[in-house]
Amino acid sequence: MKKLFAVCVSILCFAGASFASNIADDFRAHYSAASDLSAYNKDLNALIGLADFHTGKGTAFPGFDIGATLSAVKPSSSNNISSDDYLYAAFITAETKIPVLDLGVVLRGTDSNGFKSLGGGLKYNFGLFDTVNISLGGFYDRGSTDWYTTDHYSLSAVASMNVLFITPYLGIGYDYGELKTKDLLPSRSTSDGDMRYTAGVNVKPFPFVYLFAAYTQTSSSHGLQGGVGLNF
Repeated sequence: MKKLFAVCVSILCFAGASFASNIADDFRAHYSAASDLSAYNKDLNALIGLADFHTGKGTAFPGFDIGATLSAVKPSSSNNISSDDYLYAAFITAETKIPVLDLGVVLRGTDSNGFKSLGGGLKYNFGLFDTVNISLGGFYDRGSTDWYTTDHYSLSAVASMNVLFITPYLGIGYDYGELKTKDLLPSRSTSDGDMRYTAGVNVKPFPFVYLFAAYTQTSSSHGLQGGVGLNF
């Protein structure tokens, strides 16, 4: 099982590196005073926010949920900085539960395609009618490339329903980010927020192992997500 998880993680990271240019190099090559930094920031925020959830069910103490996510966001028509068809990043996530507070705590990070990020958040989970699971979460991430830094904040809510080994889910989120360029002229900054709406499915083919895929829509673009994990 551990070997299967390691292989899947490697595939996710390789996929992100194979199908996209280096995010930092791409930004440097196309950034100028005429660049729509706000549109770029919204797409980057969505890229990070996609990793907020993959189900409405949380972990139980002393359990853990460890997974790998590949996020991809289609640059909006206003984003005149990104030249690739999609922005890619592979995230590693880990979640457990704080029993006294009845809260899930999440850590996540990435170092792929020239983009680094480290963050986490808190989740509150509850059930309805013994079949529907709901999760509410808040997150913060600090990201950077060679040419900018970003502070990302997000709020998310997701509901899922277990149907045998398949768990469809619907979610909504809000991403807000503050991006500042560095070692570039002109030096600029922007603060932007946007909603995202997600539909996905989580499949558990083996005990403790899950796979998931999702589609996300924002006001100006869309995103795709896939991942694998262990829940025990």
